[in-house]
Amino acid sequence: MQIVVDVLSFLAGVFTCYFVLERLAKKRRLQVEESARRIREQAEQDREHILREANIAANEEALKARQTLEKAMAAKREDISALELRVSQREALINQQLEALIDRERQLGERTAALEQQRAALEEERVELHRLAEAQKQALQKVSGLTEAEARTQLLREVERAAIKDAGDLTRHILEEAKLRTEDQARRIIGIAIQRYAASHVSETTTATVALPSDEMKGRIIGREGRNIRAFENATGMTVLIDDTPNAVVLSGFDPVRREVAREAMQRLIIDGRIHPTRIEEVVGSVKAEIEDTIVKAAEEAVYKLGLAPLPIEVLKKLGALKFRHSFSQNILAHSIEVSYLTGLLAAELGVDVTLAKKAGLLHDIGKALDHEMEGAHALIGADFIRAHGECEEVIIGVASHHNETPPNIFGTLVSAADAMSASRPGARAETMTTYIKRLANLEEIGMSFEGVEKCFAVQAGRELRVIVKPQEVNDEQAAALARNVARRIEDELQYPGQIRVTVVRETRCTEHAK
Repeated sequence: MQIVVDVLSFLAGVFTCYFVLERLAKKRRLQVEESARRIREQAEQDREHILREANIAANEEALKARQTLEKAMAAKREDISALELRVSQREALINQQLEALIDRERQLGERTAALEQQRAALEEERVELHRLAEAQKQALQKVSGLTEAEARTQLLREVERAAIKDAGDLTRHILEEAKLRTEDQARRIIGIAIQRYAASHVSETTTATVALPSDEMKGRIIGREGRNIRAFENATGMTVLIDDTPNAVVLSGFDPVRREVAREAMQRLIIDGRIHPTRIEEVVGSVKAEIEDTIVKAAEEAVYKLGLAPLPIEVLKKLGALKFRHSFSQNILAHSIEVSYLTGLLAAELGVDVTLAKKAGLLHDIGKALDHEMEGAHALIGADFIRAHGECEEVIIGVASHHNETPPNIFGTLVSAADAMSASRPGARAETMTTYIKRLANLEEIGMSFEGVEKCFAVQAGRELRVIVKPQEVNDEQAAALARNVARRIEDELQYPGQIRVTVVRETRCTEHAK
């Protein structure tokens, strides 16, 4: 029974809670509906307010846009009015030009008709002139006895002769004018440079002959079964020639530094008297070290004497090696120092960089220390060598172009001039008799190779070539051209120190005997 009461109590509590919750939910729903109604009313009011403000703003914008549009339309109307005015003016101008063109076209038509009449008249005259010219030509052929081709050939020959004469006169005039303008200036600059530099005029010679105290020393140099001479040749790279020449041996080799090492080592061995393979290697090694020091010191002394900045050690070694090289008996290192001085003096006169000019002059023949190791012109070899050791481009071009293997710059021109001055001064270079005779023969052979030449004589020790021409075959204008052609041929085919003057002699002698 108690359980039933409990269940009923529980159900009564549940229904009571349900009715309470239902009333609360209904009350809550009424509150929410009221809140939503108020929100809708507020939103409606806000919407109406926003719409009113938007309408006001839209009206203001429309008013502004209408005002802007009216202003733009007014400006456009003004532009259109101005454009219509310009168009009307241009139309009037075009009408005037069209009328002028119509009038000009009419005039051109009248002129064309007149020209056509003149052309017809001229054509008739041309036909008549052609007929008269043919008649005159036939009459001239009958009188002169020449055909048309022969007369044309003779006329062309006369014209060619006149053209050659005019060209010769013009060339001679240009050359004389150039000489008047440049010779004095060049003479002044070269004279100043030569006066400011003085060098010894003593020719230096090298020899590969070593004097012996007696012929007995030859046997000691050869050694038992030739072991001493073989050891010496292996150590120095030179060939020892022992012949019947009394009290002398000859050292033969292309490298001048090795030849100097061999000569000095041979002299020390002869003085010492102890000649055997071990001693030979010791002496040759000692001499090589001394020669290397001498080479570097000679190059450093040259650089210091010229007031230049220090050079790389490899460049110094090759530059100092020129101390043992000669050209026409002129020491190349001394020649390079002399060229450097002269190049610097010329550069100072012309306002060019003196330091670069001196350096180009000092290094211009450095390729001669390398040309026995590789093929090519010594100027180009030397330029490649100093380029590899970081020399500036101006000096490189100056070295490469001093013999015109490449287009020169100002330093190449100055080095070329100084090189010629150093080589051609009295006593600077000497030639062997065979070379001298061959050069004279080549000069005369070049002169005789031209047409109209009767005789050639090389005079003044090969400094001048006198060309005697046949006067009936070569006139004065052709003689001037012949002198230039001979000089160019000599420049292209021969190598020589200094300059060679070419003198063309044309002489006509008329002899009669009175009886």
